[in-house]
Amino acid sequence: MKPAGKAFDPKITRRIYGLAKPYGWVFSLAVFFTVLMAALGPLRAWLIQLGIDGPVATGDTEKLLSMTLLITGLLFFSGIIQFAQAWMANYIGQHVIRRLRVRVFSHIMRYKLGKLDGTPVGTLTTRSVSDLETLADVFSEGLVSIVGDLMQIIFIMLLMFWQSWQLTLVCLSVLPLLLFAGWIFKNAVKASFTETRAQVTRLNTFVQEHIQGMQIVQVFNRQKSEYGKFESINRAHRDANNRGVFAYAVFFPVVEVIIAISTALIVWYGVGLAAEHPKEITLGLLTAFLMLISMFFRPIRQLADRFNTLQMGVVAAGRVFELLDETTVLESSGSKIPAKLDGLVEFKNVTFAYNDDNYILNDISFSVKPGKTLAIVGPTGAGKSSIIGLLNRFYTQQKGTISIDGNPVDELDLHWLRTQVSLVMQDVYLFSGTVKDNLTLFDDSIPLAEVEEACKLAGLHGFISELQGGYNYPVNERGLSLSTGQRQLIAFVRAMLAKPQLLILDEATSSVDTESEQRIQTAIAYLMKGRTSIVIAHRLSTILHADEILVIDAGKIIEQGTHLELLQMKGSYYRLYEMQFDLITAVA
Repeated sequence: MKPAGKAFDPKITRRIYGLAKPYGWVFSLAVFFTVLMAALGPLRAWLIQLGIDGPVATGDTEKLLSMTLLITGLLFFSGIIQFAQAWMANYIGQHVIRRLRVRVFSHIMRYKLGKLDGTPVGTLTTRSVSDLETLADVFSEGLVSIVGDLMQIIFIMLLMFWQSWQLTLVCLSVLPLLLFAGWIFKNAVKASFTETRAQVTRLNTFVQEHIQGMQIVQVFNRQKSEYGKFESINRAHRDANNRGVFAYAVFFPVVEVIIAISTALIVWYGVGLAAEHPKEITLGLLTAFLMLISMFFRPIRQLADRFNTLQMGVVAAGRVFELLDETTVLESSGSKIPAKLDGLVEFKNVTFAYNDDNYILNDISFSVKPGKTLAIVGPTGAGKSSIIGLLNRFYTQQKGTISIDGNPVDELDLHWLRTQVSLVMQDVYLFSGTVKDNLTLFDDSIPLAEVEEACKLAGLHGFISELQGGYNYPVNERGLSLSTGQRQLIAFVRAMLAKPQLLILDEATSSVDTESEQRIQTAIAYLMKGRTSIVIAHRLSTILHADEILVIDAGKIIEQGTHLELLQMKGSYYRLYEMQFDLITAVA
């Protein structure tokens, strides 16, 4: 669904206000108070007219006091109603965007990895934050406020025609000019806002990516070039905003001039009419009309701004709904939850492609017996990590069957499946929080004693104990305050604490030093004990004792066997082993 550019798109607008359904009584009260406020404004002008033509003209001080108290009470009551309406409208808006933000974030968490890989982080951030903030204004200043303004215009016109149709026609003579100015303003601001939102997305994306990749920017001395790109995007954002500011700066003075012209016409024509019909055109009536002119044109002037706010909300909502309507989410299609998991993994004639034109895996078949270790080796791009992604149901194969203990993975409950599998990757991601938070992934049910025991087994406890605060040491975003080996050990302990039945290691030791690798190997040996394990590795030294090794190239299994069996074949595995052995010897 494409975000609509119309200020009143029925589908999107209905969907927006459908979000307020859980707050129906609050919404109904807000609408009622809005209509009531629309009626109280012209009523005040009419009471002032009665006061001037009555007690003021006759000198009746008692009635003047009563009329003054009545008008004061009306003003006080109007203030209470205005407060209640504003509070309720904003209450609904804030509660709606809170619920919607939860939906958006939950939806993003269910995205298929392919969709996440193709969507800039800044775009998702914009949808989750600033677009939703814009949507909140629809409830506080959007359709309900527009209805209130239109009702006030209707009430004022009825009162004006009832009092004097001649003066009313004089007052409305400038209305076409005002409507034309409002139409130009609306179109100008619409174009400005649409461009501004696009530039905000570009700005968020650029800043997010470059802060995360600042090390690369500095290493390759690209600061000047990237600064130039940022300047260009920032300039485009400024220019889009300035076009909106210019439209506002022109529109409101024009409206004031039009109101002044209408006021002058009322005074000029009204005084002349009063001279001819002094009983019909009184001082009180002229005073009321001067008040009603201001009341009449103010909502008309606001309508252009209200429509702009509604338009902003519709555009922002369209972008948010477009995200929510994405079908590229991985649904938990299965519901089966076995009593236990033994760990028999089977791939039967599996074919997979990220897109239909480029198959990564071609008719792959293999099995891993419970408690055994399978290693997968092969060149970059051979399809090793794709096998892991399919097993975890990050992706779905086009052909073939993937099963665990004889149950196809797409029939298993997705949440249950992922509680049974732990994945340790080469690139370890750590969140802002403490060391313990990252070890337990913020699961407070895991006691500290259990965490410490796992760290001791992995050889990590001594390092953590030396940190200021120990397990409460704050980890910076992405864990950059820790070394690669330390982050990797944290990932292994994280896997230990999850107590999986199926362990997957994806290049888990390829980027660590020798000392860290020795510690990691100790952790791996403990972690693999009694568990079915699948290991992807470039370093053949880490998989020598695997029960079986698959050699994959171009999405196909080209060799299969134990380390010794593969060496005897003197094929691809043999050449890879010789090359690594020669390299190690040369370095030594």
